[in-house]
Order: sequence, then C-alpha cells, then structure tokens
Amino acid sequence: MRLATRAWCVSSASALYAGTRVRPQLSRAMASWVDAAEADAVKANVQAVWDRVARVDKDATLIAVSKLKPLSHVKAAYDAGQRDFGENYVQELAEKAEAAKDVEGLRWHFIGSLQSNKVKQLCAAPQLACVHTVERAKIANALDRVWGELGHATPLDVFVQVNTSGEDSKGGCVPAEAPALALAISEKAHLRLKGLMCIGKYSGAEGDASPDFNVLRECRDASASTLGVPVDSLALSMGMSHDFEQALSCGATHVRVGSTIFGARPPKA
Repeated sequence: MRLATRAWCVSSASALYAGTRVRPQLSRAMASWVDAAEADAVKANVQAVWDRVARVDKDATLIAVSKLKPLSHVKAAYDAGQRDFGENYVQELAEKAEAAKDVEGLRWHFIGSLQSNKVKQLCAAPQLACVHTVERAKIANALDRVWGELGHATPLDVFVQVNTSGEDSKGGCVPAEAPALALAISEKAHLRLKGLMCIGKYSGAEGDASPDFNVLRECRDASASTLGVPVDSLALSMGMSHDFEQALSCGATHVRVGSTIFGARPPKA
C-alpha cells in the first residue's frame, strides 16, 4: 500500500502542532519526532504485543494508545500493520485525524473523558471509528444528534463506560445503571452499541485487576439480558499495558495498550 508523505505531515513537529488550536502543553509534549531507530522500536513493539495478544485470543482487537505522542509514532505503528489507534483528548485526536485523513484504513478510538461541548469536534474527526467512554445519557444523546447532523453514512460505534471500581477519579456509570444506558443507546438511530468498557483499579505494581474485569463482564451479561441479545454480541473493552493479558483471559475483546508500544509518555503539563 503506497502512503502519501503529505498525508502524514511528518516532516517537522511544527507541521502539525505549531498552530494555536493545540494546547501549549500538548505542542511541547509532542515536539520530538522519531528517528529511524525509534521507528524501528515502535514497529518491533507492535509485533511483540500482537504476539502476546494472539497467545490469549487471536481475534481480539489491539488499540494502540498514542496520546501525547507525535503522529510519526502513529505512522511507525501503521507501517508495522497497526490500524486501530486510541486518543484521550478530543483536540489531539482531531488534529491527528485531520493530518492523516488521506491514509487508508486508519481507525481512531476515543478513550478519554468526553464533555458535551466537545462532541461536535470529535464527531467531525476523519475516520473516527468508536467512542469508548459513554457514561451517561446526555453524552449518548449529543453523539447521536451530532453524528446524524453531520450526515455520516453508518452509525457510530460506542461503548458504555462503567466505573467498576467505584473510584471518584474514574469515569463511568455505576454498574447497576449499565443495562439501562445500554438500552437507551441501542435505540439511537445514529449510534451502534458495541459493548461495555472499564478501567481497572489496580496497576501492575499494586495488584490484581480481575475484580473489575469480572464486574464488567457481569454488567455485559445483564445488559445482554435487558436487550434480549446473545452475550457474545457485546464486546468488552478492558485492559491496558500492564494487565491486557489478564483482561483477555477474563474475556476482553478490545485492549488498549500505550506505553508498551510507544514508550513512556512525557509528564502532563
């Protein structure tokens, strides 16, 4: 597949991030561009993670989380065969997606907290494939309305985000509300309920995230019952760099891996 260099805009950092639309801290954080050795490392990391995923579930979807990383890192992963990329900030996703809009097969996943006033900008991003963080009806309503107004030919895939750990710092609806929110989304003309999503409570150093994964699986089962659909028709987005293999063993269909592929991120300004 031939890729136009113009589509990636990777000749210099300023080509994509010097504009005033990008928050200064993001511009600084993404100001370094990969050299050949860094690109080779990203490609090798992508292959290594694929191999680890395949040993547990060869059909699972790997989402490479590229937040606070330059578009050249995305290109390196793309050149290795990766197609699904996750971003946490609406403006960063919109900028990267616009710069790479002519690149065939890219799929952008939004995995960060979403506010109503950012929905239009997000929905206008080229090749937006999925929103993983729908935690309340207000966001679902806004996504449905704006996606329809923009005239997209197919519905937007969305996940219900569930706060499985009960932490105040985590987004998501409470587990008991997941079936009702799933039902509300399933009735939207311009949305397609893909499944349920969570962020595990524990880091690799602190312990076992399987309780969160088990809660999400129970929410998936309850939602499937409410919808009257087979359990396996609803996906599970769970697991990150430190616990994606454990998440896969608990039934994850989508895992979100960032630092293991792209390396440590700069501190958030």
